[in-house]
Amino acid sequence: MPTDVFEPHPLVRLLGKSAADFTCSDLVQAAEQLELRQVNLRYIGGDGRLKTISFVINSREHLVEVLTKGERVDGSSIFEGTETQASDVYIVPRHRTAFLNPFGERTSLDVLCSFYDEDGKPLPHAHEQIVRRAAEVLTEETGMVLEAFGELEYYLVDEVERIFPVEEERGYQESAPFSKGQQVREQVLGHLSAMGIKLKYAHGEVGNILEDERQLVQHEIEFWPVPVEQAADALVLAKWVVREVAYAQGLEATFAPSVSSDGAGSGLHVHTRLVRDGASAIVGEDGINDTARRLIAGYLSAAKALTAFGNTVPTSYLRFTDGDESPEGICWGDTDRTGLVRVPLAWVGHVLPGMVAHANPSSSESTPEPAIHPQTVELRLGDGSADVHLLLAGMAVAARRGLSDSASLEQAARLNTDDHDDFEQLPSSCAESADALASERASFEADGVFPSELIDAVLDRLREADDAAQMKKVAKNDDAREELVNRYWHVG
Repeated sequence: MPTDVFEPHPLVRLLGKSAADFTCSDLVQAAEQLELRQVNLRYIGGDGRLKTISFVINSREHLVEVLTKGERVDGSSIFEGTETQASDVYIVPRHRTAFLNPFGERTSLDVLCSFYDEDGKPLPHAHEQIVRRAAEVLTEETGMVLEAFGELEYYLVDEVERIFPVEEERGYQESAPFSKGQQVREQVLGHLSAMGIKLKYAHGEVGNILEDERQLVQHEIEFWPVPVEQAADALVLAKWVVREVAYAQGLEATFAPSVSSDGAGSGLHVHTRLVRDGASAIVGEDGINDTARRLIAGYLSAAKALTAFGNTVPTSYLRFTDGDESPEGICWGDTDRTGLVRVPLAWVGHVLPGMVAHANPSSSESTPEPAIHPQTVELRLGDGSADVHLLLAGMAVAARRGLSDSASLEQAARLNTDDHDDFEQLPSSCAESADALASERASFEADGVFPSELIDAVLDRLREADDAAQMKKVAKNDDAREELVNRYWHVG
């Protein structure tokens, strides 16, 4: 296969084949040609973070064994509720996820893994298996594939600069030298693209916060639509890369939902679309169609319960009350940033050629059509505390509900912001979020998607926060608020 000169993935360039077609033999060949001496097996832990097991490559046979069999690990140290008497589980590499890790003492070959039980069956409570199962059930029932991508927001924290100082709440797509951390952002983009993560762009976000001894500057990375399982992996890898690059630069990175009472919090908006036979299933000649409206209704009907996966700490609920663009109600609208679901502007075919011709009057080139219509439906619920695999799995469950419920179109019409402005509100605390999930748990557990034990663990964690009274206290007490923000500074 001829390799595209713009291909950023070094293993794809070296092997001359798509990452989706990587085999164990391919990865061994790459390790030999690049003279790699270490391989890292990676997996998503029960806390939603990226974990690592490192192997020094002893021989070709050893590398083949690691890349084929994977390893046995202690499930009781990874997942809540796992019995220590029978906790051994397997992690098996997914060869298509392989990438070169630029961090550490030497370049290593890293591969993401999936979990399996003692009988070789997919481990039901492994987060990557949950989102995979949710996607499979949706496709089996509807014939459509749910694709997604996130908008990952984060802050970089550094000492205050006196030269070209940042302006508070004026960071949106600002350029250097007024924008601080642009080099970090560009390094992150380079590393992610070389890992095979599909990206749209990155830029400075609104949040610029000046304090006495430090400045907090907000950034955003926007990804490219891929099947939900891949979208979840991409977000976890991106958080890891952001932290690695920031740490190397002597900066602190945080994805906390709320970092200050004076500035914007960090959300995790998720765009989705349904694809059938290589074409978008959510658009018609006049914009979004009834399939899209059913999808929207599914998200809105499950919204309160989805906060259990997307808004997992008390400061999540500070963000809902603080942010100018945080969701104000369980509703939706076209390009409306106050609703929970937004239908963003897309490059429709009859508009794009005219714009291109006006901007480039001397050009006669035709305007390329995208392989899949770019229209998405954006759920603006999640934040940086989200367990992204569980959130995306929950969204797949909600999507299937909306597509199958005969009342979905009526619900979508009723919850449109064009009609009125009196809508139900999202939970105001972790405790309320737990109650919402408890009342909806049957729909998430159906068809073996979410194990009941995992739902129990999520509910226990939310209720342990016991933040309902605390939310009222921090609204009136700045010191209590600061203590709460600091406690959840490194979530996600």
